[in-house]
Amino acid sequence: MVRDTGTEALAHLAEERVDHRFKGLPTDAVGLTVAELAAQRRNLFTDGFTTPVLALSAERLEHNLQLMETYATRHGLAFAPHGKTSMAPQLFRRQIEHGAWGITLAVPHQVWVARAFGIERIFLANELVDPAALHRVAADLAADPDFRFVCYVDSVRGVELMDAALRGAARPVDVVVELAAGEGARTGVRTEAECAAVADAVAAVPTLRLVGVAGYEGEVPQADPERVTAYLRRLTALAADFDKGGRFAATDEIVVSAGGSAWFDAVADVFAELPELSLPVLKLLRSGAYVSHDDGHYRRLTPFARVPEEGALEPAFRLWAQVVSRPTPEQAFANAGKRDAAYDLDLPDAQVIRRDGTERAAAGVSVTGLSDQHAWLRTTAEADLEVGDWIGLGLSHPCTSFDKWQLIPVAEADGTVVDYIRTFF
Repeated sequence: MVRDTGTEALAHLAEERVDHRFKGLPTDAVGLTVAELAAQRRNLFTDGFTTPVLALSAERLEHNLQLMETYATRHGLAFAPHGKTSMAPQLFRRQIEHGAWGITLAVPHQVWVARAFGIERIFLANELVDPAALHRVAADLAADPDFRFVCYVDSVRGVELMDAALRGAARPVDVVVELAAGEGARTGVRTEAECAAVADAVAAVPTLRLVGVAGYEGEVPQADPERVTAYLRRLTALAADFDKGGRFAATDEIVVSAGGSAWFDAVADVFAELPELSLPVLKLLRSGAYVSHDDGHYRRLTPFARVPEEGALEPAFRLWAQVVSRPTPEQAFANAGKRDAAYDLDLPDAQVIRRDGTERAAAGVSVTGLSDQHAWLRTTAEADLEVGDWIGLGLSHPCTSFDKWQLIPVAEADGTVVDYIRTFF
C-alpha cells in the first residue's frame, strides 16, 4: 500500500536537477531535471555518459519483478521484499505494483525514507529499542490510521525498553518474536522457552501487541536443505504453539515471516505445511536481492537453480568502465574500483568489451583486484584489449552495489536510457 503523498514525492524526484552529486551522467546534462534527461532517451554508449557508470537493464528488472510476483502468488505467500537492497523508492513502488504486501526494512533511517515516499506497510526485520525512533514510529501510527508497522522483539529487556519509550502512545506497536536460527546465529531468541517468556512480557504491557513470529533462515549455521527446513519447522511450530496458548488473542491476523534470497523455496515448502490456526495467517516472505539479482553470490545461491521449473532470475546490473592503462601484455587497468563496484563477496566479473560500437565477450580478461578507483585486469594471450575500450563488469551482491550510486540509469538492450533510479543510503 502507498499513500498519495508517495506519488507526489516520486514526482519530486523527477524534478531534481542533475549536478555534481551524480556519477557517470553526461556532462552536458548538468542543470536538466531528471525527467528532462530521461525524456531525451540518450544512449548509454554514444550520448555522453562517462565511465565508470552503473546501469540497470530495463528488461531484466521487469522480468525479475514479474517472476517473484508470480512465485509468491503460486505459493500462497504475501511478499514484503527487503528494501535495504536498493533503498530506491521508485523500485519500492514497482514492487508494490507487482503485488508486494509492503516493504521490509532494517533500521529506522530506512523506515523514514519509506514513509517519506508513502509506504503504508513496513516490516522492520530487526529489534528496535531506540527511544527517539520509537517516538517517531508512535507519532506516525497516531497520525496515520492506515500505517501498519511490525518489528522484531527477542528479549524481555528489549520489551521493557520499548514499553518505557512508548508510554502514552495512541496505538500499540505490533511485534513478532524472533526465533534465532541456531547457536552462533545472529539476533533472535535461542530457545522456545525463552520465546514464551518474551511473549509473556509483551502481553504484560499495553504499548505492544504480539502478532506473530519471524526469523531468518539465512543465518542457519552450516546451512543446507535439511538444516534450513528443520529451523523453519521450529518457527512454524512456535507459531502454532503460541496460537494454541491464546497468545495472539489481541490480533486478528497471525504473521509468520522468513525468507532471504537463498532459501525462499524452503520457506514456501514449510509454510505450506503450516496447520490451520485460529486466525488467518499472513505468510510473509522477505527476499530482496531478486530485484536486480547478480552475477555472483546470488546467481550461485538462488533457489531457482534448485527448482528451474519455477523460472530464473536475470542479473540486471552491469558496471561499465574504461580501460585507461595497458602497461604489459598480461595486465590492464580500468577506471572503476571499490568506490563503484561491490567487492565484499566476489570481485566483479569481466563480461564484455565494447570498441567502435561493437560488443563482444571479454575473452581472456579477468578482474584480479580493486583499488579505490581502479580495477586490476589480468589478460591472457587471447585477450583483445586496448586503452579506450569499455569493459562491462558483472557484479556480485546487489546490497553493496546500489549503495555506491545515487542515480542509476535504466537502459534498454540497445543502450537507450529510459529512466533513472534514485537511491537513499
